[in-house]
Amino acid sequence: MVFVLVALVVLALLASVHRYVWRRFVGDTTAPGSTLRKVGTVAAFVLPLLSLGAMTSGRIGAPFWLQQVLAWPGFLWLACLMYLTLALLVGEVVRPLLTRVLARRDAAAAARATSGTGTSGTAVDGTLAATTSGTRPRTEELVPAGRSCPSTSADPAPATAPAAEPEAEAVRDTEQAAPTAPAAQAETEPAEADPAATATAPAPGLAHPSRRLFVSRVVGGAAAAAGLATVGYGTANVLRGPSVKRITVPLAKLPRAAHGFRIAVVSDIHIGPILGRAHTRRIVDTINSTSPDLVAVVGDLVDGSVADLGSAAEPLAGLRARHGSFFVTGNHEYFSGAEQWVNHVRELGLIPLENARVEMGGFDLAGVNDIAGETEGQGPDFVRALGDRDRGRAAVLLAHQPVVIHDAVEHGVDLQLSGHTHGGQLWPGNYLAELANPTVAGLEQYGDTQLFVSRGAGAWGPPVRVGAPADITVVELASRQA
Repeated sequence: MVFVLVALVVLALLASVHRYVWRRFVGDTTAPGSTLRKVGTVAAFVLPLLSLGAMTSGRIGAPFWLQQVLAWPGFLWLACLMYLTLALLVGEVVRPLLTRVLARRDAAAAARATSGTGTSGTAVDGTLAATTSGTRPRTEELVPAGRSCPSTSADPAPATAPAAEPEAEAVRDTEQAAPTAPAAQAETEPAEADPAATATAPAPGLAHPSRRLFVSRVVGGAAAAAGLATVGYGTANVLRGPSVKRITVPLAKLPRAAHGFRIAVVSDIHIGPILGRAHTRRIVDTINSTSPDLVAVVGDLVDGSVADLGSAAEPLAGLRARHGSFFVTGNHEYFSGAEQWVNHVRELGLIPLENARVEMGGFDLAGVNDIAGETEGQGPDFVRALGDRDRGRAAVLLAHQPVVIHDAVEHGVDLQLSGHTHGGQLWPGNYLAELANPTVAGLEQYGDTQLFVSRGAGAWGPPVRVGAPADITVVELASRQA
């Protein structure tokens, strides 16, 4: 029931956001019935369907080729939707300011044009304004647009004479009701008002239609450029592969002989319909270039089954490290068949640590299953992994999710190596990640235990990273005795 409610809320949110994006990019900038509006409206329906297909095709067991077809456009559109929406929200602040600036500019231009011609204009209070040339203005009565006023050889009575107003009003009404004789038409002249301004003037408080369209197109174009450029930049960050970071972590219990021991930490590779064998090869080559003593793959290796992605993971067999390569499960392994993947990585030469521990030259290396495994009775077991060890030795723990740090502190772990957060992956996602994780990226201290969280080497969902570059981190252990 809770899942259904969450799904309905997500669908309602997606529908609302797509409606807003359509309105600003299509409804406000194109003419009804135009080709551009038709294309934009079709896209507003097709793109979210592709995104839903990309998110659900793997879970429902769709053919892998269909997953690949849906993944690129579907997931990329989610990233585009996010940054286009953010750009449009910024545009909501700019829109009224730009409208005000243009209105003032147009008013100033109109004033300059009137001043330059020396013609009379109608004052705001309904009386005739004096001409800029300083000559005496005609004293003809101001009439509404579309009416004519009679002209005589003698000066007419002043417009302000109260006694003449009813009679003049009756005459005007009679002239409007009866057809005007050709001779009378020839003797009349139009009132000195601007017909174009009268015909196109918007209601008070509303922007001029052409000005409103111009502002919508400028703001929409700028938002589209900013949003799409951000997604392009983030996609390039993923496709060029992770960079190498190096940090030094001092451990009080580490013996002098283990000083300088180097662990290459890689997490969240996310081999899947988008990031395949070439992605895995890039990561393996990058890790081998650091000549590590040990490789730690801390979960979320894949997004799919061994049948679909087993060959894409095969380059992992090329990892080279003096003390071997080790693997612990992440939550995505339990969406993809964790037992099969554990067996497959073992065949590729990695050593799975399923709530287990091995002794290195100067410290203990332990690993626990991800907490997502609890649904299958295969969750983390800290007692099994660390319960009977010699606490006089330094302990390094591999655990996918940072949230288990408190169990690590309780069991005397000196250093926990984790991933899972992607560093937020898509800014401002890092602020959301901070709500669910004690550390989003980097090294922090919790009691006597240090926690290092990698940003990961791949990407989940949209193959886009903004503000959280992919990395492989070489953690160099330092002995305080050295």
